[in-house]
Amino acid sequence: MELITILNHCHRHRGFVYQHARFAADQQSIEVEVRPRAGAAAICSGCHQPAPGYDHLPQRRFEFIPLWGFLVFLLYRMRRVECRNCGVVVEEVPWCDGKHQLTRAYMLFLARWARKLSWKETAESFHTSWDKVCDAVEYVVGWGLEHRTLQSIRAIGVDEIQYAKGHKYLTLVYQIDQGFTRLLWVGKERTLESFQGFFTVIGEQLASQIEFVCSDMWKPYLDVIRQKCSQALHILDRFHIVAKMNKALDEVRAAESRKMAREGHEPLLKKSRWCVLKRKENLTSQQNLRLRELLRYNLQTVRAYLLKEDFQQFWEYNSPTWAGNFLDFWCYQTMRSRIEPMKKIARTLRAHRSLLLNYFKAKKQFSSGVIEGLNNKAKVTMRRSYGFRTFRILELALYHSLGKLPEPELTHDFF
Repeated sequence: MELITILNHCHRHRGFVYQHARFAADQQSIEVEVRPRAGAAAICSGCHQPAPGYDHLPQRRFEFIPLWGFLVFLLYRMRRVECRNCGVVVEEVPWCDGKHQLTRAYMLFLARWARKLSWKETAESFHTSWDKVCDAVEYVVGWGLEHRTLQSIRAIGVDEIQYAKGHKYLTLVYQIDQGFTRLLWVGKERTLESFQGFFTVIGEQLASQIEFVCSDMWKPYLDVIRQKCSQALHILDRFHIVAKMNKALDEVRAAESRKMAREGHEPLLKKSRWCVLKRKENLTSQQNLRLRELLRYNLQTVRAYLLKEDFQQFWEYNSPTWAGNFLDFWCYQTMRSRIEPMKKIARTLRAHRSLLLNYFKAKKQFSSGVIEGLNNKAKVTMRRSYGFRTFRILELALYHSLGKLPEPELTHDFF
């Protein structure tokens, strides 16, 4: 079976003919000449309508998917057409867009591999350059963002991740509907303006259709959500609440440990950090014994630990009313504990009481677990390539990996 036959079977385009294939002079690549089919009209690249020919440009090379380690190039002399609407312009060809040197099939092929490998590994595997892989991903992401649908967004989650040293953050907005999650927006820096940019993109009509929003307790997030999605049920991030409580417990432990050392007491809290911070089911047998021994003493750390463990019952309720009663009682107990870091947590929970109870009003369907999982995938995308030098390239990589964007249709599925 000849190469021309294979191309006609998997990459055939109406109005064009594969003339013949040959090895290039370097014997490292295959060149396939393409010509217009007799009687086929050229298509204007401006208005996409048939137009009479004007003249021919010099022959161009379009890089196609490699075959058995050989680079493959399509050779074609582009025609210029004299369009009544656009004037004299270059024709439109179905295998390439604009001035790209890569065919659409090859760009989609590289972009799909770039989702599995790092861009450098993709370039090395197919004997091309990093820049061409970047161009391929940029084309596929740009096409996907232009053709994606945003009509059925029911729940969103917002969070930030660090992408470089020096407190450089990204604001990420995800769609977290049941059974469907994807990245919707990448904002530079963790600012009020970056989050507002998401609502500018989707518009007021789509924003008014959002029913649930998950976020942490950062005040600018709360303000924007209150302003743009006032009708949505705002659910606070369970992960960050537990993290704040663990941080408060660690502050109590560290302060009490330093105090005992200054006063010359036995170092009871030495090497006890993870015994009190980890969940009971995650403790090792040695940590279990250490914790059991520690609970025999009347220490502030022990009391703070018991308050933290007692709060875990809050997430087990189903009724917002009963959950609210438990929260009020827990905060009352904590405020009487005379443990300042824990009292600070209680004041924070009281201030956000209604948002905490929204978790139960949503029947526990939405939580921060999905958001943290997507954040980890975003970090893996960055780690796989050892980071990206510019925000634009990082944005492309994240949309490509997590955006679940539509892709242009081809005459054949090459991968």
